[in-house]
Formats: sequence, C-alpha cells, structure tokens
Amino acid sequence: MEQLHKRFTNEQVKDLMQRYINKELKREHIQQMLKIKRRQFFKLLQEYRDNSKEFSIQYSRTEKTKGIDPAIENNILKELKNTKALIDDRSMPVWSYNYNFIKKDLEANQHQKVSLQTIINKAKQHGFYISRSKEHKAHDREVITNNIGELTQHDSSIHRFSPWIEDKWILITSLDDYSRFILYAILIERESAWAHIQALQTVFLKYGLPLKFYVDSHSIFRFVRGRDELHNKHYLMTDESDPQWKQVLRDCQVDVIHALSPQAKGKIERPYRWIQDHLVRICARDNISSIAKANQVLFREVYFYNYKWVHSTTKEVPYFRYQRALKENSALRPFVIPPPFQSIKDIFCFRINRVVDNYRSISVNNLQLKFNNAPIRDTVNLRIYPRNNSNLAEVRFWHNDKLLDVQHVKTKLILPVHF
Repeated sequence: MEQLHKRFTNEQVKDLMQRYINKELKREHIQQMLKIKRRQFFKLLQEYRDNSKEFSIQYSRTEKTKGIDPAIENNILKELKNTKALIDDRSMPVWSYNYNFIKKDLEANQHQKVSLQTIINKAKQHGFYISRSKEHKAHDREVITNNIGELTQHDSSIHRFSPWIEDKWILITSLDDYSRFILYAILIERESAWAHIQALQTVFLKYGLPLKFYVDSHSIFRFVRGRDELHNKHYLMTDESDPQWKQVLRDCQVDVIHALSPQAKGKIERPYRWIQDHLVRICARDNISSIAKANQVLFREVYFYNYKWVHSTTKEVPYFRYQRALKENSALRPFVIPPPFQSIKDIFCFRINRVVDNYRSISVNNLQLKFNNAPIRDTVNLRIYPRNNSNLAEVRFWHNDKLLDVQHVKTKLILPVHF
C-alpha cells in the first residue's frame, strides 16, 4: 500500500482532522478513508492539535540514518578486493562475487553482523559487481530420476584451487542424482584410472550399487576411436575396448551413460561450482598451500553441503532427502563380491590377460613373472590391486574361475604410468 503522503495532500488531512474535532466526522470513517490504524490516527491528530499551521504528512526522518561501522566497511572492501583478485586470475575457478560468502565469513571470523544488501550496495558503489549474463545454454539432455541409486553422477575437474600454489589439483566427486547428496569428494595431485577406481570402491562399499553411472567421455571412462586407439588397435570402434574403470562397473553390473556435453551434466556441475567456489575462497583466505589442508577444507564444505545446505532445486537438505528416499524409494543394491571371486581386490583392480609360455612364466611391461600352477600356453587373468601407502601391488592370478597364486610386485614395474 502506498504511503499516506503519496495518497493525500496536507490540506486534505488537515480538513479531516478539523472535522473530527468539530464532531462532524467519526474517527472510524476517517480511518477508513485514510486507510490507517487507530494508533496512527491519534498520532496525526495530536500533531495537528499541537501545531495546525505547521502540520504536514510529508515523510521526513526524525533521526539521521545510522551509518555502517567503519571497521565493518573496511573488512567488506577488503574481502571484495580479494575476490576481485581471484576473478582477475584466469587460472582460478572463480568467475563472480559471492556476497553471501562474505557475509557469513564476516559473521564467523570477524564477529561482525552486516546485512547482505549492505554488502551488495557497497560492492556496486565501489565497482565490485558483475551483472549476470542473459545468455542461457539449455541442457542437451535432461536426466530425471525418482529414486536414490537410480543414477550416480561422477566427474572430475582440474584447477588451481589455491592462489598460494602454482600446481593444479584434481577434484573428483560422485553425487546421487535424486537427492543431490555428495557421496564422494577428494582432491588429488594427479588424475589416474586408479584414483577413479578407488572412488568406486568407496561409494559402492559405503552406500551400495546404483543402477547407472553418469560420466563424460574422458579416456578413463570411455574408449573413443580416433582419440584413444593405438597403432595395433586401429580396427576397434568406439566402446569396443573397455577401459579399466569401466570393467570394474561391468563386474558390479552397473551400467554407464556418457554425457555428450558439459551442459548435459549440469546437475553435478552446479554442486561442483558451489564446492569449488567455497574451496578456492577459503584456501585464498587461509593461505593454504598443501593438498592435505585443502582436503580438510573440502571435507568441511561437503559436510555443510550435505547436512546443512538447502538445495535450490529440491528445496531440501540433501542428507534428509537421501534418508527419506532410502526408506521409501531406493534403487540401491548391497555390494556382494560376485563369484567366483573371493575379495574386493579381485573387483576394484586392474585387469590384464597374458598367455603363459613354455617356461611357466608371463611377461608384463618386460617383467617376467613365474607363479604356481601356471597352465602352459593358456591365458591367465591378472587382477592387480595397488596397496595404499605402499609401492607394492598385489597380483592375483586367475584361470578358469580359480585363484592360482597371489604375489606382491613393485607397482611401478607392473603397471603403466597412466594407470
């Protein structure tokens, strides 16, 4: 409703006040005409009686607006300048100002309360503002699920996550499509097939098996003819040779869907941007230069995202949405080691087939291996499991659904570097 001074003139209100004093109009009628409450009516009446000549309904502040505390303003400008430095650095995954982050940061670390609008006003006043682009790229493919475990989105991104280092780190993340609950997140220094296999192991053992995994067409996830083929495999078509990561999923009977563009993976890209944005800002603020400390920040932010943050699309906290769906509509299956295999080391591993020579040995990367019960001139399947915090890999020799032998070999001798 418009304010009183915008709907009536001074003379009109003065006339009504005088007619009330002369008992020509009742208070209720005047309130109804002016659309004001009883308290405001008597306030106007008192002002008119005190000084009828100077009476005015024009809006005027009786007190000077209290200005922002200089210390708070200085901290706001400091944070805005720091953000601008991150935006200007093209190697950092920060492309906009995050005023809400500044607000929460001031409250948590400086114990200074300030409204979000005040921060935005100061940003606009001092040129720390980027208008939103009107361009919008529609998704090439919309993925809609009705159950947790129906589809897990998995991806990685490489960036400088801290301005205090020159190296780029890789962020690997898995997310349940229905609940938007982040199942796995870690920063690593070098991307490899083994890092993504370890992600599968963690997610499957902790949460169970989904129906499908949704990934891009990275060579770790998919063989593409013309991009990944070797001179001796030129006859293979796309998807005719499964990468190691995909073979793990096949053993677990989990299907794979490949996104055809970044836009098609929008659901995981948005949480990625949220996590990346907070991660970079905190690393910049706290002078973090080690991946171990950066991972501590990442785990805290993922916890907040999963257990505290209300998702803008679902309007629910991911954890509570996940837990409710776990009881009502879950497509997850418990992980069970498929026979004839005996250990998770037979599943979450690398696979290599080799033919046994007449000396009961095989060759892997020019390394000759002899093992018990070797079948001469027959093919054996090696399941290779690199041991964490060790330079050794456990090699498990399989033939005709039987485990023939187990040996430990230096990882660098038996596995190619890109694994």
